[in-house]
Amino acid sequence: MKSIVCAAVLMSIATGAKADELQGSAQIAVELNTVSQVDAGCQLTFLTSSGYAQGVEKVIFETVLINTDGAVTLLTLFDFGALPPKRPRVRQFVIPGQECSALGSVLINGVTKCTGPGLEPSACETGLSVSSRTDVELIG
Repeated sequence: MKSIVCAAVLMSIATGAKADELQGSAQIAVELNTVSQVDAGCQLTFLTSSGYAQGVEKVIFETVLINTDGAVTLLTLFDFGALPPKRPRVRQFVIPGQECSALGSVLINGVTKCTGPGLEPSACETGLSVSSRTDVELIG
């Protein structure tokens, strides 16, 4: 019984550590976690987290797709919705007709909406940290 309780405590600590690692010192952390070719196009999966104590009610990022030759192929908006405080969330977006193999990088060009109790409109941009676990670079 003690080993089960210890295992549960260790798993809880490890999960919390991963959420803290994702956040780091940033208030909003966005990680490009996977890039997958699907029938409809290229699916981008993001792991994101808010370090704001009150969370974020809605965040929309202006996003630019850049091909492997460095040319801009698309300027679009990704609505990440609500980000609860200190709890990671996954968001997926499918880019119709896009071949993942042709995607070189994704640029978070700016924030078009950032709302939440006590948040300044610029809060999601000034405290933004980006990273990628894929061959496609996430920059911002």
